[in-house]
Parts: sequence; C-alpha cells; structure tokens
Amino acid sequence: MVARWLILADDLTGAADCAIAFRRRGSAAAVIWGEAAPDRRIPILSYDADSRGLGAEAAARRHTALLERLHTADRRLFKKIDSTVRGQPAAESAATLAHVRARSGRAFGVLAPAFPGTGRTTVDGRIRVGGRPLEEAEVWRRDHTYASADLGAVLASAGIRSWTLTLPAVRGGNLAGAMAEIAAGGDGIVVCDAETDDDLRRIADAGLAATPSAFFIGSAGLAHALAAARPAAALDPVRIAPVGRGSLIVVGSLAGVSRASARRLLAGGAVAHLPVKIETLLADGGGLADLALRLAQRLATGEDALVEIMVERQPDMSLGPRLAHALADALAPIAGHIGALAATGGETAAALLKRFGVHGIQVADEIEPGVSLGLTLGRISIPIATKAGAFGDADSLARIRDRLHRARTEGSLT
Repeated sequence: MVARWLILADDLTGAADCAIAFRRRGSAAAVIWGEAAPDRRIPILSYDADSRGLGAEAAARRHTALLERLHTADRRLFKKIDSTVRGQPAAESAATLAHVRARSGRAFGVLAPAFPGTGRTTVDGRIRVGGRPLEEAEVWRRDHTYASADLGAVLASAGIRSWTLTLPAVRGGNLAGAMAEIAAGGDGIVVCDAETDDDLRRIADAGLAATPSAFFIGSAGLAHALAAARPAAALDPVRIAPVGRGSLIVVGSLAGVSRASARRLLAGGAVAHLPVKIETLLADGGGLADLALRLAQRLATGEDALVEIMVERQPDMSLGPRLAHALADALAPIAGHIGALAATGGETAAALLKRFGVHGIQVADEIEPGVSLGLTLGRISIPIATKAGAFGDADSLARIRDRLHRARTEGSLT
C-alpha cells in the first residue's frame, strides 16, 4: 500500500521541498494553497499555510483550522518547519499536538529539523548551520523569533513538554524503544539530534515504529528520511509540450547566497538582467510597466531573464510582503509570456504564483537539495523551480536555469 501523508508547511518553498522527497520515491505529490480543493486521490498532499509572517496566536489558529479541513485518518501527519526555526514553529507544533490529542486521545511528536544536505544539523538539542551555532548565522541575524536556538526552550515557549535524544541515543541501537518509552509517559515532543542523513533515517524508522499516533516535525531532511522508510516505486514521468518562450528567474530573497548566485549567473552572459529598485516597487509608477514590457519582449524571443529586487542597504524586513506583492502585480499581465519560472524565497514565489492564477504545483523532481521542480496548476501550466533564499551555493541559479531550459525546450521534467 502506498503511504499517504499530509504535509503542513509554513511557506511555499518548504511545502515543495518536502513533497519532492516523496515524489522521488515514486509517489504522486502536489502542493496547494489558499482555497484550492485537495485531490484526495493524491497520496502526498502538501499545503502551504503561509504562516511564516504571522504572530504566534494567528499561526496556531490557522494551523488548527487547516488540520480540521485537511487531515484525514488515512494520512500520517508531517508538520514542516523552517530548519532555522523562523516563523512560529512552537505555536504551530502546539496546535498540532492539540489536534492529534483531540483525534486519538494522545499525542506524541518527533522533532528533527536537521537538513544535512543544506548544512543544517542539530547537536545537543541546538541547531547549527555549517557547523556553527545558528545564532552566528546570517539568517538568524536577519530574522529570528526566539531568544536562542535551543529547541527545548523554543517548545517550552508554547507550553510544550519535551525530551531531548542526543546523538549517542540516536545512534545507540534502541531508538525506537526509547521513543516508545517517552511516548508512554504522556503527551509531548521528543527533540532528536542529527548530523547526517543516516541519523535522520534512524529517527524516521524509530518514530514510525514507536507508536502509530506519532506525528513528525522537521524540514525536508526528515521528509526524505520518512519517504525512504518504504520501498521506492517507479517514477511516472511528467511531460509537457516544448515551448520557445524564455525562463523568468526572480530573486527576491535577501540571503547572501542568493545574491552571490545571481552574480554568478549573470557573469555567464546568457541571461538578461532586469534589476528593480525598492523605491520603484513602493512608488507603483510607470517604472513597473516598463519593466513588464521589456521582460515580455525578451521572454517572447526565448531569452532567459533575471528580475532582481535590488538592495543597497539593510532593508526594513516588514516591507517584504509589500515588495513581493508589488512585483507580482507588475508581472501578472505578462504571465502568459513566461516559458518557465524560478523564484528564490517562499514569500516571493507565493506572491507571484497566486497573482498568476496558479493554485498548486504538481511536483516532479529535485534539482538539488532544497530546490524542487514541478508543473504549475491553474491559469498557466509551466515548469516551476522554487528555492529557499538561504539554500544552495553560488552556482545554484545557473543549475536551475539550465534545468528549466531543458524542461521547457525538451518537454521533460523528470
């Protein structure tokens, strides 16, 4: 029997990179958002709750409502959180605990946010990025919710009881027994250390064996481990009719790695650069109409183009949603000219797709860890690549551009 899962994510890129973990093992998977009706036949349903920017109470309420609407008894539950605990993972996990408790009378969660493929690990219950404490990372300096990266303290801020299983316990040979014993002691969440994909596979296998009511909390690293707990099936190809229109690549993330990747892509000389200033987006004047016209002309001839929101100094983070929606409004009239789309940053990707009349993504493949490839569902049907802003390296956008070029010209997404 094919495993069936509901993935509830706090942003679009996370919803996609978790869904692709199961798709790569042969399961049909789709990402949806908003009021889109879920296709109950699809075994892997991933929903973008778009809660990253909400306060704790609002995020918890949204998750409670979505779980009531989407979670059915035949689906295991995966609560996707940011691997660097941005947003409201504690409040959302508390809402998930309450939902599971109401359904089954008890609730036990397994938390493993590590994503080794992107440099995120967990040691002694604390998140590390590139081997260093999360608190020293760019992403933490730019955006964080909690006082520290201590996961026990993060959960306690929402009144959640937790236990920590460090690396010796994870690798000790009786992980399922340790989890089962903890689960028998009452409701709560066990925090699991992980430095490698093998650690995550141990955690996934143990959690699935420990208790049938266990749900999982983590990033795409844990999703890949859970998907690998079952035998792989044949991967049905996703194909489209080839198109000659160019690819649109949008960089809206402030992460340094995304900006460095944009510079490397432009250095190759094969992509047109259409920068847009924050002031232009905020002014809502003729500059945006001119941007859309120039972009449409390039895409129509098959040229690939990079639209980049330019940042000259430390920006006001509260402007993020306004900038993303302003850019989406400006580009909406030329959606039909786009042959393929790539977007860095979940907020940017979500704003563009919603404004383009897209209500979901049929996920097809993974370009690299944290970068999914799929086909948009809705008013337009084009290849789409999504990437969290801080994932990847200086060559990521070049690889994404090459993969999108093959997808739209050869018609194969797998």
